[in-house]
Amino acid sequence: MTRPAAATTMLDRRDIHFLRPETTAIQSIRTLIGCRLLPAMIALASVAAAGADAPQRYGQVDEARLRGSAAEPQNWLALGRDRSGAYYSPLADINERNVKRLGFAWDYEFGTYRGQEASPIVVDGVMYTSGTWGYVYALNAATGQPLWKFDPKAHGQAGRYPCCDLLNRGVAVWAGRVYVAAVDGRLFALEAATGAKVWEVDTIVDHSLQYSSTGAPQIAGHAVVIGNGGGDMGVGGVRGYVSAYDLGSGALLWRFFTVPGAPGAPFEHPELELAARTWDPQRNPDYRGGGTVWDGMAYDPELNLLYIGTGNAAPYDSRQRGRTRQDNLFVASIIALNADSGRMAWYYQATPGDEWDYDAVQKFVLAELNIAGKRRKVLMQANKNGFFYVLDRATGKLYSARNFATVTWASRVDVKTGRPVLAPAAEYHNGPVLTYPSVLGAHTWPPMSFSPRTGLVYIPVNEAPNVFVDLAHNGGSVGFLDGFFTINGIIPDRAYDPKSLEPLFGKLPAYESGRRGAPDVHNVLRAWDPVGQKSVWERKTSQGYSVWDGGILSSAGNLVFQGLASGDLCAYTADRGRQLTCVPTGSHLGSAPITYSVDGVQYVAVQAGYGGVAIYAPIPPTTVASKYLNQNRIIAFRLDGGQVPKPPERVEPPVPLPPENPASAQVVHEGERLFTAYCSRCHVFGPSITPDLRRIDPAVRARIKNIVIDGERAPNGMGRFSDVLTESDVNAISAYLLDQAWQLYREENRAAVR
Repeated sequence: MTRPAAATTMLDRRDIHFLRPETTAIQSIRTLIGCRLLPAMIALASVAAAGADAPQRYGQVDEARLRGSAAEPQNWLALGRDRSGAYYSPLADINERNVKRLGFAWDYEFGTYRGQEASPIVVDGVMYTSGTWGYVYALNAATGQPLWKFDPKAHGQAGRYPCCDLLNRGVAVWAGRVYVAAVDGRLFALEAATGAKVWEVDTIVDHSLQYSSTGAPQIAGHAVVIGNGGGDMGVGGVRGYVSAYDLGSGALLWRFFTVPGAPGAPFEHPELELAARTWDPQRNPDYRGGGTVWDGMAYDPELNLLYIGTGNAAPYDSRQRGRTRQDNLFVASIIALNADSGRMAWYYQATPGDEWDYDAVQKFVLAELNIAGKRRKVLMQANKNGFFYVLDRATGKLYSARNFATVTWASRVDVKTGRPVLAPAAEYHNGPVLTYPSVLGAHTWPPMSFSPRTGLVYIPVNEAPNVFVDLAHNGGSVGFLDGFFTINGIIPDRAYDPKSLEPLFGKLPAYESGRRGAPDVHNVLRAWDPVGQKSVWERKTSQGYSVWDGGILSSAGNLVFQGLASGDLCAYTADRGRQLTCVPTGSHLGSAPITYSVDGVQYVAVQAGYGGVAIYAPIPPTTVASKYLNQNRIIAFRLDGGQVPKPPERVEPPVPLPPENPASAQVVHEGERLFTAYCSRCHVFGPSITPDLRRIDPAVRARIKNIVIDGERAPNGMGRFSDVLTESDVNAISAYLLDQAWQLYREENRAAVR
C-alpha cells in the first residue's frame, strides 16, 4: 500500500491549528470553570509556558520505575499503571469519605465521533493517549492543554478491516519514546517530548487480507511487541501472530504465529509442529485459522516471559476447519513466550476448538496470591467464555477455574485436565441454540481491576445470552455475514422477534428457550474473590442491551470507579460495593478510568466515546449516546470541581423526499440480502455512529457506486468493496435502500401523506 507520511503537530500558544476553533475556546474555558481556581490555573499555565524552554526529560519510563511504582503514586506509567496490569492506584486523597465532592476539572475534545477504548498514561505531569486510527495526543495532565498531536496518516482502505470500529486501545511509553500501532498495521516510535517520528515499521505480513491493528503495544525486555486483528473478517479470517521489534531501531527481532499456515507449508518455528497436529491436514487453505492477538498482553521481567492471549478460531464453525472437531492450537489460548527469543514456555487453551467467538485476549492481571498455604505468582483472566482462570505464570499450571457469569456452553472446567466439560447448549450444528455467554463475552476488552488492599478482582460483567445460527444450513436468505462468516450471533432481548428475522436467518428459537437469569440482558460490576473463586458483592450497572459498561479502576481510598453506558462515572466502596456517587457526563464511558496527581492534586480521568462493536446495532435508548452527540473526549475530575459540560443533544434530521424507485421486488429483495451480508456490520437503521443510509441526501445517493466500488470516501474510513461487490450488486443495494427510505419517509410524514 502507498501511504502518505505520518505527521506530528506541535502545539503551543502560537500553533493550535489542528483543533476546531470552538474546541480550542471551550477547552480553555472549561478548565477554568471546572476547577473554580482561575488565579491558580493562570499561574500554572504561566509555569508551563515558561518551562517549555527549560530542559525537561519526557516519558522516562524504565523497568526500575515500574518496579518501584509504589514510591511514585502520582504517576500512571503503563496501561494498567505498572507491570501487574491491575488498574489499581495507591493514591487515597480521593477516598470513600470525600468522593461525593468529585466534579469536573477539564476535558479535551478529539474532534472525532467513534469508539474510544484507550486508557491514558501519565508520566511526570504529561498525559499520553491514543484515539481513532492510531492518533496520539500529549496533554498537560493538570489542565488538559495540548502539547502535541501525531497523525499516523493511516491508509483509508484499512478503515474497512477492523471488526469493531476505527478505535485504538492505547500507547506504550518507554525511555523517552511513545509507541503506537495505527489501524493499518504500522508501528510507530515517537519522541515523547515532541511527537516527532523516530521510526515506523509495517507489521502486516499480507495486505491482501483484512488485518488491522487496534491493540496497545507491549514493552517486553528490549522489544516492543504488537499483534493484530482480523480473525472474524472476510471469507476465512486471517492467521494470528505477534511481532517483536527492537525498541531503539525498529528492527524485527522475532515473530510468533499462533496457528499453523496452509497444509503442507513449512513451519516458521518449532511450536507450529505441535499446533499442526490439532488441525485437519486436508483443510481448506482459504480458512486461515484466526487466533489473532488483538488485545491483552503482559510481561514479567523476573521470568522474562511475555504473556499473550489469542482470539477466536476462523471460521467459527469447526466443520469448515476440518472433518472432525479438534483443539486447533493455539486459538483461544493464553501463551507465555520468552521475550528474547519468542520461543514458547507454556500454553493453556481456555476454549479448545473454539466455535463461539470466545477469545482469550482479555487483559491479564499479574499478582501474588496465597493458594494452598503458599504464596504463588499467578496470572488471572476473566475470560470471554465466562470462566475466571488462575494460572501459575511460571509454568502455566491451572490452579482454579470457576464461572463468574452465567455459562451454559460448558458445565465446568475440569481442573485436572484443564478442559471445559461441554454442555448441550454448546452444539448449534443441529439447529440454532440459545447459549450463555454471548459473542460479546461475559467479559471482553474493558479492563478488570485487582486491589491488593481487599484481595478482590472487580470485573465488568456482561450477562447476556446468544442465539448461534448456522446460516449455511438454516434456510434463510443470508448465508454469509462479513464479520461473522457463516455463523450469526444474535443477542436476544425484549426486542428480539424470531418471526421477523426468519426470512433472513431461518427459523430461530423463542426468547424463552434456554434463557436464564434476569428477563433482560444487563451488565454487572462483580467483586470476585480469586482465591475462593466466588462473588463477594455485585451491583447491576445497566439494564437492557447497552453493549457494555466501562473498565474498572480501584484505589487505596477504598474506592472502585467505573464509567457506565448511562454516561455516569460511579464510585463504590471497594470492600462492600456501596454506591457513593455517580457523576453524569453526557458521554458514553467504556474505557477504564485512571487516577494520578499533579502538584498534590489528585485527578481521575476517563476517555469517552461510544462505538466499538456497537456499530453492529442502532444506539440503544438505554445509553447516553442516544441522547447526546458522540463527541470523543478525555474528561478529568477532581474534588470540588464543577458540573461536567454535556455534548449537544442528538437530533435526527428528517429523511429527504426520495426519488421514485424503478426496481422490481426481486431486485429489492436481493439488495436486502447483500446489504445484510456486507453493509449491515457498520450501517444500521436508526441512530448510530455511522450514517443511516435511508437518510442520505440525493447527491450522496447518486454517488453510491463511486463510494462503494471506487473507494471515493476511503480517507473517511469507508473503504472500497470492489473485491466482493459488483456494480450490479451495488445497484441492488441502492434499490433496497431506496425502498427503505420510502418506508421511513411515509412513516415520518404519515399525516401529510394521508
